[in-house]
Amino acid sequence: MTQAPARSRTARRRHDRDIIALAVPAFGALVAEPLFVMADSAIVGHLGTAQLAGLGIASALLTTAVSVFVFLAYATTAAVSRRVGAGDLQAAIRQGMDGIWLALLLGAAVIAAVLPTAPSLVELFGASDTAAPYAVTYLRISALGIPAMLVVLASTGVLRGLQNTRTPLYVAIAGFLANAVLNVVLVYGAGLGIAGSAWGTVIAQCGMAAVYLWVVIRGARRHGASLRPDVSGIRASAQAGVPLLVRTLSLRAILMIATAVAARLGDADIAAHQIILSLWSLLAFALDAIAIAGQAIIGRCLGAGDAQGARDACRRMVEWGVAVGVVLGVLVVLSRPVFLPLFTGDSAVKDTALPALVIVAVSQPICGVVYVLDGVLMGAGDGPYLAWAMLVTLAVFTPAALLVPTLGGGLTALWAAMTLMMAMRLVTLWLRTRSGRWVVTGATR
Repeated sequence: MTQAPARSRTARRRHDRDIIALAVPAFGALVAEPLFVMADSAIVGHLGTAQLAGLGIASALLTTAVSVFVFLAYATTAAVSRRVGAGDLQAAIRQGMDGIWLALLLGAAVIAAVLPTAPSLVELFGASDTAAPYAVTYLRISALGIPAMLVVLASTGVLRGLQNTRTPLYVAIAGFLANAVLNVVLVYGAGLGIAGSAWGTVIAQCGMAAVYLWVVIRGARRHGASLRPDVSGIRASAQAGVPLLVRTLSLRAILMIATAVAARLGDADIAAHQIILSLWSLLAFALDAIAIAGQAIIGRCLGAGDAQGARDACRRMVEWGVAVGVVLGVLVVLSRPVFLPLFTGDSAVKDTALPALVIVAVSQPICGVVYVLDGVLMGAGDGPYLAWAMLVTLAVFTPAALLVPTLGGGLTALWAAMTLMMAMRLVTLWLRTRSGRWVVTGATR
């Protein structure tokens, strides 16, 4: 009678070790990414308001362009981890190379699209006459680094699939430090202004991509994997990424709708919304780290034919998601008096943000489970369902958010609608995991 509970405790401890080993470095790498923009903003901000405004517009465009292609990391992680679980490292790395080649092709396409349209894109964002030239300069130069940024995404997916999240952490830290130094040297030392900031970021991104390629190529040679582009493999990577692209675009649409509604509520509301959204994004990094661990662990289990192990890992990660969500929620409530003054001294903005932050705090356990289950289904290669589920969520959220200005409730009501959105995601993801249809074993789905 005591053997079963003992085995259960042993399995939980094994899953805990795997989750911690993968999630902690992943969290560090995720946090390092937005530091690029923060470093650029801090350095360019001393050049003048127009330059900083131009950087803000260009960075928003670049962030949107790159975030659309985050499927390069997600889809590659799932595909590579399955091959790893099946014990075929050669095929795993070959699969990763297909994702990297796809990243290069997409990066070249983005450059071809952005360079001639940069002035129009900046104008579309409503840049002032003084800020627009700086935004165009930064955007055109930084666009040259997009292929490197996409290679970093795909290569990160390869290493996560290989159960290695430490290397991405080290590369992210080195890239951040190199970016900061290059920005200072080129902006002030060389006197290049905002162009120097853009070139510094491009050089740092290319350096990060080069390190990743060196790591992947070394692994390919060790295991005899081909480095040549394979049309069928690249096509398969693209097909696996399309559902995740739909999912990402739907999520971006939700965030854009929320911001548009907040803007209609008034200046204090939109200011408070931006503060809360920045906090929400930071909290998401902690929860997304567990999801990344889920992608790698679930893919490995299913690739190894261990269906029960995948279910057990899913259950344990859900427990982690709830626990981390509760801790984050408590921290949000306790830190409100300290957090808000860091961003604003306006009492109207603070009064607007305080009740909405309570909603954010209460929703964190829900968010924890959502992120975990999202990662589990990604690791299982269940992209089509994720796309469908997010489209349903978008359809539910949109009318709820658009009714906020009419029905009243202000920003608190808007963030209640955001919580409804997360609850809808929870329902769709829970129904799928409960059905067991995601549990498809084998080296490929």
